[in-house]
Amino acid sequence: MLGCLLIQTAAAGHFAMIDGNPGLRSESALVVDAEGSVIYGKNPETIMPIASITKLMTAMVIIDWGLDLEDKVTVTRQDRDLIQLTGSRLEYGASLSRRQMIMLAVMASENRAATVLGRTVPGGMAAFVTRMNEKAAALGMEDSHFADPAGLSVENRSTARDLVRMTQAAYDYPLIRKASTTQRLEVRPYARRGPLVYGNTNRLLKNSKWDISVSKTGYIMEAGRCLVMQAMIDGESVFIVLLNSYGKLTPFGDSNRLMNWMLDGS
Repeated sequence: MLGCLLIQTAAAGHFAMIDGNPGLRSESALVVDAEGSVIYGKNPETIMPIASITKLMTAMVIIDWGLDLEDKVTVTRQDRDLIQLTGSRLEYGASLSRRQMIMLAVMASENRAATVLGRTVPGGMAAFVTRMNEKAAALGMEDSHFADPAGLSVENRSTARDLVRMTQAAYDYPLIRKASTTQRLEVRPYARRGPLVYGNTNRLLKNSKWDISVSKTGYIMEAGRCLVMQAMIDGESVFIVLLNSYGKLTPFGDSNRLMNWMLDGS
């Protein structure tokens, strides 16, 4: 297990002696090493909406549920977004395996994929959301609450510190690592139409400087731009959380600023 789910207060590893400020534009940020030692923190205890970062929890819960991931689930009117009013290319009647829905939810942040995963478990959506919060409690995410599997509600809330724990836990799921790092996926949700092609929402995967194993982006207006990920920097595993970044590209810019700061200071 790469992440030990323990967050200490001072770094003792490769990046322990870094001084200064990386100049991040995100409201909240936290960077820890594989042992959970803090490399950098900025408002790590502030509770705020986390948007589609929620989908990492959704993926863990559906995998933990033990249902057959090759079974197909079908999108219905019940899966439409009545909160943020977002659209989707998965129209009513679209049918894919749970595995494919997990892939789309994590890599492409497809809201209906996440919603159908929650709706189609035994007990329905209420049972799924209960499991999400039980999983959060089991991980020690004391300041977190989940309200829906897609992250559309502002009631999906957490802190950077709790999200490090969640990202550490997500690393232990091979399917989540695969979904996080798949840059392009072709699926066929309709019997009489051609395929749909989805891309990954984390543009850092296209940057050769980055070696990323787990990541998830997120956005709703109330949460700003968000990003969590595990990456190797100078041979060391680090977990990065950036919340409420203003501007579409700011989380990626902040990630690069963090990397440069760490490399320059180590």
